[in-house]
Amino acid sequence: MKEITVGTARVPYRVLGAGRPVVLVHGGSRGSQGWDRVAATLAETRMVVLPDLSGSDAARDDGGELTVELLAEQVAAVITDLGPGPADLAGHSMGGAVVSSLAESRPDLVGSLVLVTAWTGRGDEYQRQAFSLWRDLARDADAFARYTMLMAFSRAYLESLDPAAVTEHASAYQPVPGRLRQIDLASRLDVRDQLPRIQAPTLVIGCARDVLVPPEYSRALTADIPHATYAEIDAAHNVMAEQPIEVAKLLRDFIA
Repeated sequence: MKEITVGTARVPYRVLGAGRPVVLVHGGSRGSQGWDRVAATLAETRMVVLPDLSGSDAARDDGGELTVELLAEQVAAVITDLGPGPADLAGHSMGGAVVSSLAESRPDLVGSLVLVTAWTGRGDEYQRQAFSLWRDLARDADAFARYTMLMAFSRAYLESLDPAAVTEHASAYQPVPGRLRQIDLASRLDVRDQLPRIQAPTLVIGCARDVLVPPEYSRALTADIPHATYAEIDAAHNVMAEQPIEVAKLLRDFIA
């Protein structure tokens, strides 16, 4: 585990494997461990870098408001800390807006870009209501955890688990301050004006069973980025847990 200081934040990051770096950026979650199953496969042929940005459980900062620019600056600092040369970037969910912003503002740092069930704008009324309810449920830790699980996973995936595993999944999502800061950012982020200026080759991955960021969001995102391509996986929002092999294959093939 390495750690860098960016402003008031202490940002840890893990490095697996060797070769040209691919940086996997988490969204609103506990942190980089959401990428672990995908990272293990990618690390067979590449250096995989897993930062924990402000709002994650492992990062430490002043507890202030999160912004896309703040998180993008942290990712840029991690890439710079690795040494000379650009990195390939993948961002999941809210992390997609972070890496999109960085690709537009610092094209020298980004070799290619993969956006996994990401959204980069204000969303629609369904999504706005979903975020508002999510935030309100913070008063009830159990309700917050179960709601988060339902937003993250598909019916088919939860049905495939035994009851103890379902309970374990739910217990992982608690309304800690960092998580609430992430939800606040997710509910207001908007980097749509930056998308047409992205120069890096881009792959957008949508998920057919995602109720929070439905695939039509991903297809619209693809249309907004010059020369972006689109792929779709039969999974829900937490596709790295439901279909890690498929995510790793799409990533590996694209960044190769």
